Amino acid sequence: MFVPLPPALPVQDQAALFVDVSEEALPGITTTCGSEDKEWILEVNGGGLALADFDGDADLDLVVVDGSTMERVNAGERGFAPRLLLNDGAGHFEPAGDAWSMAGGRWGMGAAVGDVNGDGWPDLLITEWGPDRLFLNQAGAGFLEVTESAGLGASAWSTSAAFLDADRDGDLDLYVARYLEFDPKAIQPASSGDARWKGHRVMAGPEGLTPSADAFYLGNGDGTFELASDSSGLGKVKPGYGLGVMTLDVDADGDTDVYVANDSTPNQLLENQGDGTFIESGFSRGLAYDGGGREQAGMGIACAHLAGGEREALFVTNFSGESNALYRSSPKRRAYRDRSSRYGLSGPSLMKLGWGTGFFDADLDGDLDLFVLNGHVYPQAARMGSDTRYAQDDQLFLQSADGAFVEQRLSGGQPAVSRAGVAGDVDGDGDVDIVALSVEGRVRLLQNRARQKDMGAWLGVRLVGANGAEAMGTTVTVEAGGLVQHRRSRTAGGFQAATPASLHFGLGKSVTPAKVTVRWPDGTTTLMRDVPCNAWLEVSKESGSAAGGKK
Repeated sequence: MFVPLPPALPVQDQAALFVDVSEEALPGITTTCGSEDKEWILEVNGGGLALADFDGDADLDLVVVDGSTMERVNAGERGFAPRLLLNDGAGHFEPAGDAWSMAGGRWGMGAAVGDVNGDGWPDLLITEWGPDRLFLNQAGAGFLEVTESAGLGASAWSTSAAFLDADRDGDLDLYVARYLEFDPKAIQPASSGDARWKGHRVMAGPEGLTPSADAFYLGNGDGTFELASDSSGLGKVKPGYGLGVMTLDVDADGDTDVYVANDSTPNQLLENQGDGTFIESGFSRGLAYDGGGREQAGMGIACAHLAGGEREALFVTNFSGESNALYRSSPKRRAYRDRSSRYGLSGPSLMKLGWGTGFFDADLDGDLDLFVLNGHVYPQAARMGSDTRYAQDDQLFLQSADGAFVEQRLSGGQPAVSRAGVAGDVDGDGDVDIVALSVEGRVRLLQNRARQKDMGAWLGVRLVGANGAEAMGTTVTVEAGGLVQHRRSRTAGGFQAATPASLHFGLGKSVTPAKVTVRWPDGTTTLMRDVPCNAWLEVSKESGSAAGGKK
């Protein structure tokens, strides 16, 4: 039966808002993920990204996680090494020196960032097909791999991961999403296999392959971890094909919950019981299926407090032929509802296959917008009769006054087979840029020109916890120019990516001083009045002090 697509708003042309400056800012930075033919499911996820200030110079540096090839795997060779690229402060990146070098693992996937040993410096986890790897930051002078001594040497296919303080003891714990059990000797490649999609022979999976159980580790505060999947209750949860991970407080009880986007299996909500143990409540919370009660092929996750919502909203990117899902809460309901059609996000996504995503204020008008990176998994999608494409346009959705999202062209470039993406102010001008990674090929930097266009004012907030680390799980409320905005600090974001823990607020045309309220994870608050706009504000929990300066 033919089902017509719902009408979509015409695509608006905002190409000038974002400009691809990759040639100048990221020269020669590319990644590899298997062969162009994508004979195996291992070859389709692409690598990962992380934005954080690793060297302590107050700008955002970039980690690019690279993959491998089946030829290297069969030869017993390491995969391509992840790279740290240091920012010069103006958004130009150069490879870091030897002290920051990281050897290749088996096959790199994603990245997670957090201060795992409480020394005030962001550390780095690389997820892999193979053992995940942990690199401790040596006070801004380099990385030291500590995987085995940290207790993280188990081998699996890990995708996205997130650091969080699940048991509220002041140090970071770790949640790792895992995909499936992959053995190339037991699976036929696409060219000789039986898997079909729209009549075309394609790579096998995920359906028909065994999903891997996710892993949860309790941190000891010194950079070491203890596997706690069973004791936390995660062992009772049916494994799914895990791809995306998000941290949030879904029930507003002050602890951190975990949401997992699963590929072709129901999405899961691990609801924290306040002590680092979890109960799976995705179905009862309305977060397991789409609005029609169907499981989807979830990839990436965005999360933010949207205007009119009592709790943070969740946005999940999905497979082509499925709409992306926007889950919003209601003051009168415990559960969430898929409101993607109501807010203009259903129709524009039906023929796309979404991956990296994130909420951010692209045009500095005081409400949150959304980016979605797209690209198919099957090269066969480029053939006639597929109703979609392999390389696809990335999307920007600007939020309108009524809360609906209007599709824009993210940039004037060519369609890409995009995967991971992360947003942050990499050039220090006060608006938020986007770094995008393709399944193979160059890494792109899409520079935001909102400040050049004088579209609005802004405020940035950096949080410093009691031990000097950025305080993940802290919520910040900014009131300025008649707007009230809420943000939660976290580094989990999108798909196989780590976002900056610092928070960015667009303030519209208002240049009046702001009122800033910081609610720390232990329930204490810090209140600041008459905070100037167009500046970064640093708030320290230990001293209760704030400092800032104009950029």
